[in-house]
Amino acid sequence: MTEPLDLARLQRRLAEFAAARNWQPYHTPKNLAAALSVEASELVEIFQWLTPEESARVMADAGTAHRVEDEVADVLAYLLQFCGTLGIDPLAALAAKIDRNERRFPVAGDRDGDEPGQVPDS
Repeated sequence: MTEPLDLARLQRRLAEFAAARNWQPYHTPKNLAAALSVEASELVEIFQWLTPEESARVMADAGTAHRVEDEVADVLAYLLQFCGTLGIDPLAALAAKIDRNERRFPVAGDRDGDEPGQVPDS
């Protein structure tokens, strides 16, 4: 029977995979951040010349869907390894960021003078 997936287990598997191949010396924060950027760019490349409508349908094509899933997996793998190297809990970091954004960008009309549909910088 397959065990349920969770981030901590996947992080351990990635660390074990790298350790078995003696890759830890190369898994520095700088190198992992660079690799993450490269993999994210490879994901962007799939969508580069698509119209918004075409991009919404990429998962309908089995070949393209497989490429998207592979790049998403690569991005997530490097992000989890990056977090593991620096001792960041990615779920806690995300929850904290959402909390900050909810305070920074309240629902339109919750603050006087806010423009409806305000879009955040980052």
